[in-house]
Amino acid sequence: MDWITKKKPAMTGIDFLADTNFLIYLLEGRPETELFADFSFAVSFVTEIELLGRKGISETELQVIQALLDTCFIIELQPPIKEKAIYLKQRHKIKVPDALVAATAYESGLPLLTVDKAFATLPGLDLLLLTLQ
Repeated sequence: MDWITKKKPAMTGIDFLADTNFLIYLLEGRPETELFADFSFAVSFVTEIELLGRKGISETELQVIQALLDTCFIIELQPPIKEKAIYLKQRHKIKVPDALVAATAYESGLPLLTVDKAFATLPGLDLLLLTLQ
């Protein structure tokens, strides 16, 4: 069995790792996200950067996003995440931010909630693929 697909115990009290696109749709009030809004979720440091680092973001948008992030557990870059992201980049056609998010999900033992179907190609990733209408 591939070392990256071995199950890790999930983080206690956290239901899933939220991908950036899910949080964008949640902030937009998309009805497909409502079911997950009351769950406890974590985000990767990559998602925090993607959400807060957008060029031209307004002060109001920053405050709304920061308020949402304040309710999440943020998983920072750690050596095992970096190693898994490198491993994923070596074996799959995947962007660096997506490799880091996927590696965070693998390492934390949390399912990844995303709208991005590209994650479905990664073996052993516990994926919650949200379909938008």
